[in-house]
Amino acid sequence: MELVLYMLKNLSLLIVISFQINLNAQSTKIVDVYVEKDTTNYLIVNFDELFLERWDTLAQANFWRKVMNYGPDSCIVNIAATREILGYESCKKWSSQTEEEKYIYKDSVREKHQLDSVTKIYITAGKKEFYLIEESLPSISKAIDLFQQFGTDPWYCQAILLIESPGRIAYSSAGAYGPFQLMKSVARTHGLIVNKEVDERKDFYKSAMGASSLISKTCIPEVKRILDGMGISYLETDLWFKFLVLHVYHAGAGNVGGLLKQLEAPKSGIDLITWMWKNEWGGFKNASQNYSQVAIAALLCLHEMIYNKCDDIYECETF
Repeated sequence: MELVLYMLKNLSLLIVISFQINLNAQSTKIVDVYVEKDTTNYLIVNFDELFLERWDTLAQANFWRKVMNYGPDSCIVNIAATREILGYESCKKWSSQTEEEKYIYKDSVREKHQLDSVTKIYITAGKKEFYLIEESLPSISKAIDLFQQFGTDPWYCQAILLIESPGRIAYSSAGAYGPFQLMKSVARTHGLIVNKEVDERKDFYKSAMGASSLISKTCIPEVKRILDGMGISYLETDLWFKFLVLHVYHAGAGNVGGLLKQLEAPKSGIDLITWMWKNEWGGFKNASQNYSQVAIAALLCLHEMIYNKCDDIYECETF
């Protein structure tokens, strides 16, 4: 075990980073963040791989970063398949138009940018009021500790909490509930009580326990089964493998497996994940394509929130 400590600080924020590297097991690095104004320590998972592997350069990730930083009064005009940003519009103006006017507007965008008539154009509203990155810190810190206790890589809890009802507990349109947005049947399968009188999905500890069990006992084994069946090499610590696990968490193994069977040749790494963003199968449609895109963007926003506030970084001690 190697332990490396770093410290970052300015007038409002002091950050102590502890990199824990276990060469024989999980390589996730835990970061200890001290927020001076709250006199509180929080745990987060380190972001280095996002930058080392250049996930931060992908157009889809940067598109969702803008969505997370824009208010609901602003709309981003973009190409659905690539998330290339073509312009911006007032959401009020856009929503006040008739369907025919919206069609004419999208057609004018295609013409202006010399796109063919089948290119799908999206008008996406800003979601800054939904993605409450800073408000998610306490729950992320708590979940990291719990996931370590449960023996599940805490990388997953951080990614999920940043994009599933961040900073709040709410129902989804599909009926998922709680901080980890578990469906009733899934929650019951993984040990939670959900009936007319009791819904343990709203309990943070129980919800984290259920999500941890779902990831370690269902999602990860299913991803390994799918990749093994296709002859695709992987490591469980690979970042692309983890994003694939997130897709199974969201869309289910059946939909992800069905989608990957459409591959003409085996893919892995960023190539596989970006291919998934552009293809559909069964229940794996737009929301499923977006899931890892949004996860990458949210992780980048968390990184930006923390590290851009720091003026100094220096090594404290090495063991």
